[in-house]
Amino acid sequence: MKVSVLDIKGKETGREVELSESVFGLEPNDHVVYLDVKQHLANKRQGTHKAKERAEIVGSTRKIKKQKGTGTARAGSIKSPIFKGGGRVFGPRPRDYHFKLNKKLKRLARKTVLSQKFKNNQLMIVEDFGFETPKTKEFLNVLDNLKIRDKKSLLVLDESNKNVYLSSRNLKSAKVVNVSELNTYNILNSNVLLITESRLEELQNNLNK
Repeated sequence: MKVSVLDIKGKETGREVELSESVFGLEPNDHVVYLDVKQHLANKRQGTHKAKERAEIVGSTRKIKKQKGTGTARAGSIKSPIFKGGGRVFGPRPRDYHFKLNKKLKRLARKTVLSQKFKNNQLMIVEDFGFETPKTKEFLNVLDNLKIRDKKSLLVLDESNKNVYLSSRNLKSAKVVNVSELNTYNILNSNVLLITESRLEELQNNLNK
């Protein structure tokens, strides 16, 4: 499988790169994608939610009315869950939502979504580029040239290319990551995936381990 390399003006450079069949040519495996995305979102949860239960409410423990003869249900202290300001029944408590997935499963999930991007024509390979200074306008010009300004884009480039990252940081629809930060959720959450020519080989090597 070969794909043409584009320059930052949106034109073909005349070069082609070979896409690995084992990375970009897999059949869909929706279950592993579901598990990987579920883990990603779960691991982002702080788990600091807390509601006070009956024993934690500060208030009087005096019996608020006599046991019998009122014609209504018996009631104890004002901290009962049935009264306003009382404790909550089985309220949320701090907990850790993290869970573990095998590396091979996570690798397969990334391969699956990369294959889907390729099959849906949502994958672009662009030549390596950089900016002398961080400028959002220059990054927007690149998106305009590639005709993806109005789409959610994810760009994978070299870690040392800091100016490109800074140029895109305040754009809501554009995200820039390096190969080590690429995950299944980010790929699924983008309409167009851009990979620089030099990072493609590193990405394929990492996923073929």
